[in-house]
Amino acid sequence: MKKLWTKLTSLGALVWLLMPGIASASGGPVGNMVIVADSRKLDGLMAWWANLYNESHFYFMLLTVVLIPVIGVLFGVLADIIMSHIGLDLKSRDLAEH
Repeated sequence: MKKLWTKLTSLGALVWLLMPGIASASGGPVGNMVIVADSRKLDGLMAWWANLYNESHFYFMLLTVVLIPVIGVLFGVLADIIMSHIGLDLKSRDLAEH
């Protein structure tokens, strides 16, 4: 049983390693894939964001990682201000479970 398991595992690993070459639809050697954002019809901030993505994935990643928490905090504070103005006070609430 151990020999069968070893053979099946080896066959599975071989198929997994050879799959990209088998799945190549071009019929020839597979080249590198280039991923870019189409910024031809964009302007302003959207064009800058797309060009940043095209020029440096590293700087795009850094800016995205910094902006997501900052925007989350800003939206949270804004939601808290709006809820306090409409009468929802979440800072001093009584728990329903006793």
